[in-house]
Amino acid sequence: MKLHQSMTIGSITIQNRLAMPPMQTNKTNNGHVTDELVAYYRERAKGSHPGIIITEHSCISPNARASEKQLSIATDDMIQEHRRLTDAIHEGGSKAFVQLNHAGSTTIDEAVSASTVNIPSKPLSHKPRELTIEEIKVIEQQFAAGAIRAIKAGYDGIEIHCAHAYLLNQFYSPLTNKRKDQYGGTLENRLRFTLETVACVRDIVGSVPLAVRLGGADYLPFGNSEQDAVEASVLLEQAGVDLLDISGGMCFFMRPGHLEPGYFSSMSKKIKEKVNIPVLLTGGIKKVKDAERLLEENKADLIGVGRALMKDADWPEKNND
Repeated sequence: MKLHQSMTIGSITIQNRLAMPPMQTNKTNNGHVTDELVAYYRERAKGSHPGIIITEHSCISPNARASEKQLSIATDDMIQEHRRLTDAIHEGGSKAFVQLNHAGSTTIDEAVSASTVNIPSKPLSHKPRELTIEEIKVIEQQFAAGAIRAIKAGYDGIEIHCAHAYLLNQFYSPLTNKRKDQYGGTLENRLRFTLETVACVRDIVGSVPLAVRLGGADYLPFGNSEQDAVEASVLLEQAGVDLLDISGGMCFFMRPGHLEPGYFSSMSKKIKEKVNIPVLLTGGIKKVKDAERLLEENKADLIGVGRALMKDADWPEKNND
C-alpha cells in the first residue's frame, strides 16, 4: 500500500504517508503542557504510528492567542514543556512538527489584522487594528523565535500557519486584506508576510524541514480561488518550503457543500501538478481505503487524518476495510 511507503521531506525521512494534522485539544493549563496533553500525543504516536504528528497550533506571542486553552511557545520557559511532547511522540516512532501561529483578528487579546476588516464569519464583532509595517517585522521575528524554541525542544520540523482565517491567512485573502502598500493588492503582495516569515524561519532553522499550512482557497465570493492556491504554492516552494499542508482559508477546515473524503483534493491535485515538494491533504478522511485511493489518484503525497485520530488512537487498525 502506498500509505505505508516511506518518503523524504527536506532533510528527514518519515516511515509512512499518514500524518496527524494539528487540532486543538483544550488539554493545556492556560497554554502550558499538561500530563493529559502528553498522554494524548503519546497514545496517538504509539497507536497509529503516523509518519508525522503536527502538534496543535502554538501561539508565538503572549498577545497572539486564539483562546486561553491554546498551547504556547511564546517564551523560553516553554522549551522544556514542549520537550515532553516531542519525547512522547518520538517514543511511538513518529516525527514531530510544531505549528506556529498568530491568531490576528481572532485573538482573545488585541485584535490585529491586514486591514480594519473582520473575517467573513464574524461580521458583527469589533474591527481589528491594521498592523503597521514595523509591527509586521516584529511578528516575523516572533515566528523565528518560536522556531528556535521548537528546535531546542526536539521538534523535527516547523509548520507556519497560514490558514483557517488566522493572521497570515488574513493577509493572504483578498476578503480581509485591503491594504494599498507592498503587503496588499496582488497575490504576491498578499503572500509577502508569509514569504518573509518563511525566510526568517529558514535563516534560523537551517536544514530543518519547513512546512506551511496554506488556506489555499476561501471558497467564498471574491475570495482566493484554487488557481490562487496554485500560484501561492509555487511561490512558497521557491521561498524554500519543504512541505505544503493544504487546507481552507476563510472557510476554515471545511469546504462549503462538500463532505466527501479529501474534500480539498481538487485543490491539492492542482498544486501537486505544479510543485516538486510533498503535498499534504486533509479533510473528511475516515477510512484507510479512502486515504490509499487519494494517494493512488495522485491527489497528494501524504494524507492527514484529523478528527478520526483524535477520537481513536488506533484508527488505522479499525478502519482497514
